[in-house]
This record gives sequence, C-alpha cells and structure tokens, in this order.
Amino acid sequence: MTQQFKKGVWKSGKGKGRHTPKGRQVEDAALQEIHALIEGREVTRDQLIEFLHLIQDHYGHLSARHIRALAEIMRVGQAEVYEVASFYAHFDVVREDDTPPPALTIRVCDSLSCEMAGGQQLKAALEDGLDATEVRVLRAPCMGRCDTAPVLEIGHNHIDHATPEKVDAAIEAGDTHAHIPDYETYDRYVANGGYGVLKDLRANGDWEAVQDKVLDAGLRGLGGAGFPSGKKWGFVRMNEGPRYLAVNGDEGEPGTFKDRYYLERTPHVMLEGMLIAAWAVEAEKAFIYMRDEYPAVLEILRREIKALEDAGIVEPGYIDLRRGAGAYICGEESAMIESIEGKRGEPRHRPPFVAQVGIFGRPTLVHNVETLHWICKINREGPACLNSVEKNGRTGLRSYSVSGRVKNPGVHLLPAGSTIDDIIEASGGMLDGHVFKAYQPGGPSSGLLPAHMNDIPLDFDTLQPHGTFIGSAAVVVLSDQDSAKEAALNMLKFFEDESCGQCTPCRVGCEKAVKLMSLHSWDTGLLTELSDAMTDTSICGLGQAAGNPIRLTIKHFADEI
Repeated sequence: MTQQFKKGVWKSGKGKGRHTPKGRQVEDAALQEIHALIEGREVTRDQLIEFLHLIQDHYGHLSARHIRALAEIMRVGQAEVYEVASFYAHFDVVREDDTPPPALTIRVCDSLSCEMAGGQQLKAALEDGLDATEVRVLRAPCMGRCDTAPVLEIGHNHIDHATPEKVDAAIEAGDTHAHIPDYETYDRYVANGGYGVLKDLRANGDWEAVQDKVLDAGLRGLGGAGFPSGKKWGFVRMNEGPRYLAVNGDEGEPGTFKDRYYLERTPHVMLEGMLIAAWAVEAEKAFIYMRDEYPAVLEILRREIKALEDAGIVEPGYIDLRRGAGAYICGEESAMIESIEGKRGEPRHRPPFVAQVGIFGRPTLVHNVETLHWICKINREGPACLNSVEKNGRTGLRSYSVSGRVKNPGVHLLPAGSTIDDIIEASGGMLDGHVFKAYQPGGPSSGLLPAHMNDIPLDFDTLQPHGTFIGSAAVVVLSDQDSAKEAALNMLKFFEDESCGQCTPCRVGCEKAVKLMSLHSWDTGLLTELSDAMTDTSICGLGQAAGNPIRLTIKHFADEI
C-alpha cells in the first residue's frame, strides 16, 4: 500500500483536516427544540407535514437549522424535507442568510368573487397603510368564504366583508385566532338520535344492503367527479385488506364553500357518514384531510373526534385528522393521498386506482365531505330524502355555493334540476343596478357561460354537451359591470399558481396562457391550440380543465377579446 493511501481521506496536516462531514451540521439546540415540539408523537415518515406545521406555527417560519434537525430526527435527507416544505404555500422556508417573515401575515383572497368585490384594491390599501416590517400582506387563493367577499385572513382569523378599518381593529385587539361558530356538538347530535344507525349497522348490518340503499338514492360523488358513490364500496372491498378510508376535505375550487358550511354547523352528520362508509369497507383507519384555510373546522373536528373517542364510538387514533398546507392540487384524490403520506401533493399516474393502491399502498375508499353528509342522511331518513325530489327531468338535491352579483350569496340546497335563473332567484335576485351577464356553473374549471344559456339544469351530465360541467356546483354570477375577459384571466392565473408542475403541458401551458390572455387582444387560434394540448395531455384534472375558461370565453364572449 502506498503512503498516500495509508493516510486515508482524513488528513492530519494543519489546516487541511475536516472535523465534520460535508453539508449543514445539526445543532444540539435545534434538536432539543424540535424534540420539544413533537414530544409524545410517533415519528414516522408520513408525519412530516404535521411536524412542519408544528414548527411553522411555533416559530412563524421554517429555518434551515430546524429543517436540518427535523431531517436528523426523522432519518430522512434534508433535501427531502426541503422539497416537501417548499411545495406548500403555507410554509415559509428561511435560509441562513434570509430575513424571517414578520410575526403577522395577512392573506388577501384574490379569487374571482373577491376580485369582483374589490379584493385587489383592498390588498393595495393594506400594503400602503401597514408597516411592512411588522405585517406581511400576501395574495392568496380562494379561502372558501366567497359569500362574504372580499375576505382576508389575519393570522388564523378570517375577516368577512373585509376593510382596512376592520384589519386595524383586529390588529389593535390582537384578534388573530380562528373564531369557532356555534355548532351541533356530540351531545346535541346524540340527543337527536345521532349514531343510532351506526350502532345498529355495526351490530347486525349488511353492507351490501346499505350500498344498494345509497345507489337507490342516486347519490353521486359531490367533490366534482360525480361517480356513483355506492359503487366505490364494492371496488374497495374486492381488494384484500388492510383497507383505509380517506375524507377529501380539501375544498379548494374557487367559489366552493359547501363543505365548510356543513362542517361549521353539523359536523357529526359527516362523521357518522364517514364511520358508516368505513364500516362498509372494513377500513382499519379513517383519515380526514382538511384544508388549512379552514382553521375553525379543524378545531371543531379535533374537539368532536375527541368526543367520539371518549364516548367509545371509535378507538383512540382510529380517526387521523391531517391538515393541508395550501395546495389546491391536493383536492385531486391521489395527490391528497401523497400529502397524507407526508409527500409533495403530486397526482399519481393511473392505473392502479386508489381503490386498489391508495394510502401506504393499500386499498382506499375516498369520499368528499358532502358525499358522506348525504350517506348519513340516506341511512337515517331513507333514499327518498334524495330520490323523491324531481325537477326538469333530474332527480335529487344539490348544494349550490353561490357568490358574485346576487343579493343573498351562500349555500342554497335546491333540486338538482335547477337552472341558473332558479339559483339567482333563490339567492334574492341580482344586486340592484346589476344586469345578469354570465356565470360559472362549477368554479373556474367549468369556465363561463353567457346569461342567455339560462335554461340548462345545473346537474351532472347536463352541461357536457355545452363544453363544461357542474363540478362542485360553485356558481359565480357576473353582471354587466364585469369583464368576461378579465374573469377568464383570473381563472388562468389561479391554475398557473396551483399547477403542481409535474407535467409539462399544465406547468408550461398555464404560464403561456396567462401571458397570451394578458394582451390587449387574444390570439384565439394559438390559445385554442394551447388549451387543446393541455386538455389532451395533462396528467390530472387541473390541466385537463384549465382550457375551459379559454375555450368558452372565445366562444361566447368574442366581442371582448
């Protein structure tokens, strides 16, 4: 062996030795701080996002030293922690030489409803009137409060019909925490007969009979896809266990707030529906994935899950509440599952489908919040609660989230065959001085339809012949004082921001579309070609639907572009 190799890689000459491995070193103090935050919690890879929330909540940001310490504790690479943290909008990653954000953050919603209500002007006024070293003002996507636009979130306190004066008052009072509304608690729900059906089914129920009841009611998935809800149960059951259930509470489609509406009033209707579905597929664990923009709902669920555990309805830990971190794409079921596993919320390629390979590679039943709400009602009241309602040849009920230029925006439970005229009437009519011009039938993914197309029942399957769909029934009403061109641009900016970046057609297509749509006049041929490419080749529904606002605006509002 030569003298060179005898010395080895660790040289002993003065100034030439390395006393530590390469890369950022872990600090003992940072390790102690992270251990204190996660004390009592099981350290598993899927808890990464939950642990990042603990750090962000406590320190106001994610420092490099804390990322290093967390990576050490979880035995994963720093790069892996960083790539997850940097994917989600609600995490602030701060490098060694960067300045941490101010202690207080204000997020101003820039969705279509809030923009129509003056959200941009509100943001500009706040930026001019507040000290940037004390308060950070950011734009943010839909917060699920479109009926009270414009909306902002100061800390975790949502301010409806927001004004600079309301913000100043909240800062002065230190009012930065979520306000918990009055809701039906476990005790009140049980007093009204709650969980009786679940107990009967667990004692001597037949899951196939319950599945038939749900199918007979005509219930379809109310997260947007519209797949017959009961059929999912059989698909999951045909796969060998262990099986899981996941509740998709990532209600991020701008204009949608129906799930929040129900959870802030009657959370146990959803929870009992969830446990009925979990019983039907013999799920070993139930995950609830709730968007971080709903802090009041998260607190309600924490309280009521604890009440279920204390009452012996579920074993401690059976319901695992997971908190999103500001990523619209996690409303796509496979991206949500990736996030539950503590990863970046990127949609999976399919097949296999999540009913076969879902959470931790096991068969997983995924239902939307409102879907489970109706599963409970169907089992308590019978299929007639839905299938006895008919209008315009359609059967059932729909929870329409209505916002925009109407007098009484909000969630309106109406027959599924309702037209936009019916919905506007139920919402108190148009605002004074406004003439109905256009509407979104199902959020930005559905694009815009003109006012003269007012006789279409807004339900599953009725809008596809017109190049759009109902989705989550997020109805935004525009008037003659609004620009269809600017509305379409608002929608594409949202998709550009929320694209996960995994596939080129969506990542690049949304960016190019925003640039083309920002011009004084549109190159309709190029935009049509671009939207077709996104629709045909994107991995998931975000990119596939992003072209709808472009195509429908070109078709119905050519005079504006």
